[in-house]
Amino acid sequence: MTAITEDTLRTLASFEAEGTPVTSCYLDVDGRRLLTPRDVEQELDALLRPARARADGTSSVHADLDRIEGYVRAGFDRSRVRSLALFSCSGRDLWHVVPLPVRVRSRVVVNDMPALGQLEAIAEEQSRFGVLLVDRQRSRMFIFELDELVERTEAVDELPRDYDTRGERERGDISGHVDALASQHVRNAAALAFSVYQQHGFEHLCLGAPDDLVSELEGALHPYLRERNRGRINVTPQASIGAIGKAAAEVEEATERAREGDLVARLLDVVGAGGRAVTGLEAVLSALSERRVEHLIVSHEYEVEGWRCTTTGALFAVRPHGDDASTLHHVDDVVEEAIDHALAQRAKVEICVANADLDVHGRVGALLRY
Repeated sequence: MTAITEDTLRTLASFEAEGTPVTSCYLDVDGRRLLTPRDVEQELDALLRPARARADGTSSVHADLDRIEGYVRAGFDRSRVRSLALFSCSGRDLWHVVPLPVRVRSRVVVNDMPALGQLEAIAEEQSRFGVLLVDRQRSRMFIFELDELVERTEAVDELPRDYDTRGERERGDISGHVDALASQHVRNAAALAFSVYQQHGFEHLCLGAPDDLVSELEGALHPYLRERNRGRINVTPQASIGAIGKAAAEVEEATERAREGDLVARLLDVVGAGGRAVTGLEAVLSALSERRVEHLIVSHEYEVEGWRCTTTGALFAVRPHGDDASTLHHVDDVVEEAIDHALAQRAKVEICVANADLDVHGRVGALLRY
């Protein structure tokens, strides 16, 4: 599996439907929540039933939904996949599946173009997470991106095992010499991590080391790496790639939740001070229509039907009174449309998972440019 590429996004964004509906399906298939294929099928059924009802006999959309259902029910390798993004337009021969190693909000969107909001948000936020594992002889450095291993580097500093034959024991206590060698090994491990950082780059770092080495290791890190250190994992250099990746993913998720919490706290502080920020769907949609949104913040799985003006592109949670009915187009998910609009305006987008503070303030908010 590869990370989302610009070519993928560009190809989907430039697709010309020529009036034929495009069906976009984001499906959470995370094995940590959906344990069996049957669980995945139930998740899919819950999406497709209302989508088929809304399709109202449109043959192209029904064909899209059938194709999506057939793909999922046929089975696929979930060992490295936590979600799927599927795009179909039967009338214009579009079929594109993007497997993802991160979770998405499950939903089906039928529109005149692919709904790329979640895909683009993932692409915008994908970052690299470094893992440095050290014991007294071995150091291993890994980089994960979207839960996928993208780099691995190893080094071994052999400690002497032949003190008797070299006369070390006759000269007295050898513990100082052993400690000096261990300290050099720790410095070598820190240098290895910085070398990998210089070559490949990563935004975050976590450490796995014994209690008697971890403080020294933290102190030996280059300042660039110390500021990226997100904590310690209970994993040794001898662990499997699967165990290392799982431990790193847990730290990464905790780091992401903390970052989202800080962002929501900042949003609410600015709103409370009467600054350039708003919460609630109507206020956010109004700010988007005025192109004032700098950072859109949305609760995971927030979905609301709404309206789009085909003339101005403005979005509405409630159908506006007095407007020409012919210019208003019903949309299945105005939140997804809002994400697309924000990204088109070069705004940042943050999808927050299980953030109660955001949920009680309307489940959506925005920091504004002016």
